Amino acid sequence: MTYRTLLVHAQPLDAAKPRLAVAAALARDLGARLDALSAEVEPSLGVADPYGMLQAEWFSVMQTELERRFELSRALFAEAADGLEGEWRGVRDLPTRALAGAALACDLIVAGGAPLDDNDLYTAVDTAELVVRSGRPVLVAPPAGGQLRGKAVVVAWKDSREARRAVADALPLLQRADQVVVYEICGRDDAEGAAFRTEEVAAHLLRHGVKARAKVRAGDDDRVCDELNIEAEAIDADLIVSGAYGHHRLNEWVFGGVTRGLLRRPERFVLLSH
Repeated sequence: MTYRTLLVHAQPLDAAKPRLAVAAALARDLGARLDALSAEVEPSLGVADPYGMLQAEWFSVMQTELERRFELSRALFAEAADGLEGEWRGVRDLPTRALAGAALACDLIVAGGAPLDDNDLYTAVDTAELVVRSGRPVLVAPPAGGQLRGKAVVVAWKDSREARRAVADALPLLQRADQVVVYEICGRDDAEGAAFRTEEVAAHLLRHGVKARAKVRAGDDDRVCDELNIEAEAIDADLIVSGAYGHHRLNEWVFGGVTRGLLRRPERFVLLSH
């Protein structure tokens, strides 16, 4: 198993360059194709205009601006992806919806690598929603970007469908690592069960050529994200692999503390699957 095609969201912003650099470096490292999607849509005009004159003028201006932004996005992607196989596409659509749709032809989506306050739904991707809607693993880069070395990896284990999916999706990266820690933070009365589960996962990974070992620590749920980052710091890991946990409520995905914490303050790369 390997990643043959990566997909990245291309934006016409200097602040989003780290994401493009991350995606291009990983594609080169893996010998993979890199495709980019630029997606934006004009915000609705919230002004009373009974004759439609203002709307027509505004629409023309926005169309011109959107074309300019697409061209800049294309140029930034071409600069980052120089020499790589792949293509750039621009579509007029909400970015999260467009990227999730384009994911049908990729193995891995590269997201993040942008300021954490970039939450304009007309131009920016909602990473949590993308993880749920795309059906593909999503590699979230820290805001400043950086190169994913992947020599040491922490797998955030929980006995769930999402965690199993994340481990399977991350195999191409786990097989390249020098050490992988399958880490479960469990309740104080579940240490024996957690030890059994993590040892089983580590043994499964070993059969796939992954240098994995198990680790268990008793702790509270609100400490899980902190403990994962502490372990990652201890082994110099720049990647955490985790399932994305949440439930659907009134047309909104509400994520639990671990997923929310990993997304809101990514201290290193995070690979999420749902």
